[in-house]
Amino acid sequence: MTEESVEFLHAIGRSDLIAGVSVYAKRPAEVKQHPVISAFTHANLKKIQKIKPDLVIGFSDIQKDIARDLIAEGIDVYISNQRSLEEIFRYMWTLGHMVGEGAKTEAYLKTLEEKMAMGRAFAKTLKKRPKVYLEEWDEPQICGIRWFSELVSLCGGVDIFEARSLEGVKASERFVSNKEVAFHDPDIILASWCGKKVDIESIKNRPELINVSAVKNNAIFELEPEIFLQPGPALFVDGIDRIIDLFSSFNSK
Repeated sequence: MTEESVEFLHAIGRSDLIAGVSVYAKRPAEVKQHPVISAFTHANLKKIQKIKPDLVIGFSDIQKDIARDLIAEGIDVYISNQRSLEEIFRYMWTLGHMVGEGAKTEAYLKTLEEKMAMGRAFAKTLKKRPKVYLEEWDEPQICGIRWFSELVSLCGGVDIFEARSLEGVKASERFVSNKEVAFHDPDIILASWCGKKVDIESIKNRPELINVSAVKNNAIFELEPEIFLQPGPALFVDGIDRIIDLFSSFNSK
């Protein structure tokens, strides 16, 4: 019912196990071959029952009601709640072993660990670590979820709301204000809104942010939610490269 399990199963060569996916699943391109059986906050129980799954996989407490309804119908459900990069690795390890592909899983995770090592090595080359504001939603304003914050830190950035991102499990615990953003004066704003396109102009036009460095220097960037808001492979496969590119540009000025 979420995209990270889909991308991971494709990555270890077991896409044959996938009987249905979320409408938000976009990676890899081959995902289009699978029937859509859910959104994120709701699912079509009849469609799920029709495909007779051995297991339904979901993510986060937000899907607890879907899980409850499926369990009531006698369907096995696995809901994970990974929030950190370490927990994402543990999630992939668990899922890979659940489907009997321990060796393939461990080989794949090694490639992701190498990508993380590349990000850490890059961070050491930065002459200046950029201060970054991560925005996951605009109304209300929500700062980046933990894995997003950790990825930015891994690549050498300084998340201005790091403490809130690391400690806030629920979105309501990560509410921020434009006044707070302005106080920290970020060099870069990275926005990734789950479910809708980022309106960069609306960010620029927030009265409190007029004198913020990121706004004055036009350093506001939209990041793909299917990469940065997915607690799975995409963060490492493409997310690290994207962050490195942005931070390289910042340091070249």
